Amino acid sequence: MTGVRVAVLQLPGVNCENETERALARVGLEPEIFRWTRAPRELADFDAFILPGGFSYQDRVRAGALAAKDPLVEALAARAESGAPVLGVCNGAQVLVEAGLVPDGGHVDVALARNRMPDRVGYYTRWVWCRIEETACVFTRGLPAGTLLPLPVAHGEGRFTSAKRRRLAKLVEAGQVPLRYATPAGAPAVGHPDNPNGSEEAVAGLCNARGNVLALMPHPERAADLGAVSRSIGGDWGRRRDAASAAAKGSAFGDGPGLELFRGLARHLGVE
Repeated sequence: MTGVRVAVLQLPGVNCENETERALARVGLEPEIFRWTRAPRELADFDAFILPGGFSYQDRVRAGALAAKDPLVEALAARAESGAPVLGVCNGAQVLVEAGLVPDGGHVDVALARNRMPDRVGYYTRWVWCRIEETACVFTRGLPAGTLLPLPVAHGEGRFTSAKRRRLAKLVEAGQVPLRYATPAGAPAVGHPDNPNGSEEAVAGLCNARGNVLALMPHPERAADLGAVSRSIGGDWGRRRDAASAAAKGSAFGDGPGLELFRGLARHLGVE
């Protein structure tokens, strides 16, 4: 046991806490599911925090809007301000944006709006390619810029946007966009389906200026195993998947692409 504790916050309606817990344990961290019934002051006992995916408070009003007002998230904001790493995945990303933890603490000027897709509306799921950008984000800075990770998305409100003209472009320039949707060749995605939701500047993940808080729409915990990687994914990750499956006679429990982000957290916390 490392003694490095990570709280996986389980708000009402969250449904990805168990996969997240397993991914954290695989990289040597000590995860604990922290339910909304506990006192917010108990978050002081943890070193890092994950807000997993799901439908917190049934996504009433807007996805993540009610959860952002939960006392646990207020306490989480204080821990983030002190430098503790915080990762919000999908619904967790929506909560972080609604709470103003990204892109700048306490100020909301970015939204995760409804998906914008040709010939369809609503919830959408598929595997996409994400390109790592050079930023200070603690979850990705150990990966070379240009690294491609295949990850699944599954959401109805995942489009990063802002009422301010060029706000997302300026955040890219400022080094606050550690992951962008990409083509299989590694170029920034310019349209559907490579950009699955119409996100401005192909933003898949957005961090604060300090780099310790990341709002990420794709699900890394669902890509922790090589065998989970979609058959639609080729390239190096496709070859790894196929080789692992052949070696294990159809079972591929090797490390998948999603673990790279959890490893980044572990390295930052001195575990790997």
